[in-house]
Amino acid sequence: QVQLVESGGGSAQAGGSLRLSCEVSGGTFSNDGMGWFRQAPGKEREFVAAIKMTGRYYADAVTGRFTVSRDGAGSAVYLQMNDLKPEDTAVYYCAVKIGILHFPASPHEWEYWGQGTQVTVSS
Repeated sequence: QVQLVESGGGSAQAGGSLRLSCEVSGGTFSNDGMGWFRQAPGKEREFVAAIKMTGRYYADAVTGRFTVSRDGAGSAVYLQMNDLKPEDTAVYYCAVKIGILHFPASPHEWEYWGQGTQVTVSS
């Protein structure tokens, strides 16, 4: 059974940094997409960043501020978030997409999900 567990969320001041981690058990996904989505209160879940052998992909809102990375075995994915803004406040979810990545990325196409971790950015 595949399980994804996020950690590293918390609170930060605007302009600060946080690093999210996601550990995967029950499978390895070195050839698949691994990434992050977020969901703010009252809003739909939205794509943040993804990484695959073909490259790294970012939402416009985080380009230049966030960096996605992974371990070589496909058992962990990370999100370094710098220059945080209050609008980054959300629950962040890591996810795995088997096969081809499609953009814009739809949460419905991603197969495995973590339980989410809260990120709160104050001004």
